[in-house]
Amino acid sequence: MRTLMDARQIEQTIGELAERILSDPTLLPTAESPLALVGIRSRGELLAQRIGAALAQRGHQAIDIGALDITLYRDDLDSRRALLVPQGTEMNFRLDGRPVVLVDDVMETGRTIRAALDALVDFGRPRLIRLAVLVDRRRHEFPIAADYAGMTVADTDPAQRIIVDLRPTYTDERVYLAQPPVEAS
Repeated sequence: MRTLMDARQIEQTIGELAERILSDPTLLPTAESPLALVGIRSRGELLAQRIGAALAQRGHQAIDIGALDITLYRDDLDSRRALLVPQGTEMNFRLDGRPVVLVDDVMETGRTIRAALDALVDFGRPRLIRLAVLVDRRRHEFPIAADYAGMTVADTDPAQRIIVDLRPTYTDERVYLAQPPVEAS
């Protein structure tokens, strides 16, 4: 296990992501179309809430925050060993004509983001969609790139996984590179 970010670094990175979102002139909200942060369940949801809090601390007032469940939009449903149980989408606002920032913890192949884009358009037609991720693994299989990435990790063994532990789910916050399990022979 190799630690990539500790709790302090995660908090600092969230602040940096908020600053980059604030400085993007394409995301300027209006009274009719406030900014929407939509986190992909489950860690993307936690990050969206924390980015929203960081934006509010910096004076950004017009923000709606939602959580998007992409379970039924995944392209690997029939090939997964474990049964996925949908957690539900929670967005009490419409997306039509609004700037949206889609938030996730780790972008690896882009398949999760592709599924999220499919799910988002079922809730309306945003004016534009930007992507913010805590970690970009740079192993993209789709022509999808993060607009705001807190960290880029590209020189790792593809068998290794990047794990993000965030409160309140975990007591210690960290981002780390985990070794694959050793198979018994």
